[in-house]
Amino acid sequence: MNEQEILKEKLASLRSEHRDLDDVIARLAERAPYDQLQMQRLKKRKLMLKDQIMVLESRLLPNIIA
Repeated sequence: MNEQEILKEKLASLRSEHRDLDDVIARLAERAPYDQLQMQRLKKRKLMLKDQIMVLESRLLPNIIA
């Protein structure tokens, strides 16, 4: 397995976890009242995943200066 394939698999895993967190956050928001601390932690995790996804995407896509 080369580095590109490993990065693509990691990217797919992070995207899946990001989508799952989206669903969990939406379900938690539907229930009132909900645990604010838990909601903050979930959103923070989701943002961290988004940052990691952006880093991996930038590593996979070549820099093209037009």
